[in-house]
Amino acid sequence: MKSIETPVLICGGGGSGLSLSIFLSSLGVKSYLVERHGTTSHIPKAHYLNQRTMEILREHGIADTIYAKGTPFEHMGCVSWMTSLGGDGPVDGKTLYKMDAFGGGSLAETYEADSPSRSGNLPLIRLEPVLREFAEKSDLASVNFGHELTDWTQDESGVTSVIRNVETGEEYEVRSQYLIGADRNRTVGPKMGIELEGPTNMVDMVATHLSADFSKYITDDDPLIRWFSNPASGAWSSGAMVAMGPEKFDRHSEEWVFHFAFQPGDPTFNENDIAPRIKELLKTPDVDIKVHKVSHWIVECVLANHYGKERALVIGDAAHRHPPTTGLGLNSGIQDAHNIAWKLAAVIKGQADHKLMSTYEAERRPVAARNTQWALLTFMNHFVIEPGFGMVPGAPPEANIGAFMNLLSDSWQGEFARQRMHEVLNTQRTEFQAHDLEIGFHYDSDAVIADGSEAPPLAPMGDVYVPTTRPGHRLPHVWLERDGKRVSNHDLCGRGKFVVLTGADGQEWKDASKAAAEKLNIQIDCHCIGADGEYADADQQWHRLSQVEPNGAVLVRPDVHVGWRCVSAPGNPSEALSQALEAILCR
Repeated sequence: MKSIETPVLICGGGGSGLSLSIFLSSLGVKSYLVERHGTTSHIPKAHYLNQRTMEILREHGIADTIYAKGTPFEHMGCVSWMTSLGGDGPVDGKTLYKMDAFGGGSLAETYEADSPSRSGNLPLIRLEPVLREFAEKSDLASVNFGHELTDWTQDESGVTSVIRNVETGEEYEVRSQYLIGADRNRTVGPKMGIELEGPTNMVDMVATHLSADFSKYITDDDPLIRWFSNPASGAWSSGAMVAMGPEKFDRHSEEWVFHFAFQPGDPTFNENDIAPRIKELLKTPDVDIKVHKVSHWIVECVLANHYGKERALVIGDAAHRHPPTTGLGLNSGIQDAHNIAWKLAAVIKGQADHKLMSTYEAERRPVAARNTQWALLTFMNHFVIEPGFGMVPGAPPEANIGAFMNLLSDSWQGEFARQRMHEVLNTQRTEFQAHDLEIGFHYDSDAVIADGSEAPPLAPMGDVYVPTTRPGHRLPHVWLERDGKRVSNHDLCGRGKFVVLTGADGQEWKDASKAAAEKLNIQIDCHCIGADGEYADADQQWHRLSQVEPNGAVLVRPDVHVGWRCVSAPGNPSEALSQALEAILCR
């Protein structure tokens, strides 16, 4: 049997697996990826990419491509709730409510201040080909679609896997130091006793990918998502609509996806009449709809009981699955890949002890635990929205139409109904304004040196992010200046290196960084920030957010999370820095 050797074998070529391939290549580590399907996803599915994910993709040169191919920001800054697009009934064609979302509108100033990257939106059907193209650009990556992992065993030094070419049936072995499962827990996880625990079989989500021209009915191009609630449409009264491009992401979008939610086994759903049902909901009888694909998935909120053992670990959907609300699934998977990539690279290159790999689960599983629960919370909160409009479940259509008429009336009852609607629907900011959930998460593990400080309080609604350099947290973004050009401090970090950020007079930290790099055989950059430093702190943002003295330092890990900080210069900076790095690398 043919045998191939590689440092890392990746099982699964979806968003998480392809991202890991890209990240490892950028760190100079070879990988071998297998995906049992012959092509990337043919289902739109996930589409929203939050700020933290876009920061990661920016670091690897992918963000600009996604911005160029995806939704323009002016068409994704809010969401809306409507009765229908067309129709001539008394409650037809009405926009009931709009909410700023994803960093748009009133959120723009805050989101722009907290990150060098804005959110993005590109459906999975178009995102995965982009990721595949970037992965295949590197000579360090072998990307093999139409190949599946059929069996594997691990020992103290690595993993031996059996791979099958799906088309020819040929089998061969791959020997790797590590095996990473990004395969929805199909092959890698079960052998280690990984079980995805939590509520499942809650709701049958039905997504319809279609082509249609709705431009004559749409008058507002701003919303990324349009939610529909129409009491005259019976069991199909609710649904959500998102533009899918590929060329235009406004009213002239060539493709769309519609999401409906049903109880599992609900007999009202019939794939044959999906197009007429959509027309009925939207009140657009003259629109020609071409259905490309109708897909189902069961909403679940599950988390792996563990993330793997020794040299076999899982990421993405193999470790956690989320309700679609808040868009945390794909984002969490890409962030898993980012966290594990630098650790794999450090261990494979002999810079860190194998024990560093245990910090992957210690750091990412608590984040996934919160994200899965948050997605469930925001999903369930949608069930209060129609009552917020005054609709009563099970009431005859006439009664609910009356509630909508009242909501739209120019009367004190109408004023009350609209205020009640605002109070209720504003709670859904937990989904569309989850700023702290997206960039405020932090890590506690052996790869973080705690300093005894308290973490900023979690925002109860997930919306208020507090920047901090407390170890374990993502480095707060600030804009700096050099040679008249604006540079984010995030641009100084990542890309496989540790970075020391210090004040203008930071020569002793530069000397310490050079000594530690030689001693530990790792790359360490040191940058001085301040009036006389390499980078000017023109707006005094770093001075305000660094939380260290001008002669102190912040040590940033390769994943742009703070690993250690020193409030003021110690007696021997070189010794202190080396000890911190040795601890982070579990040496």
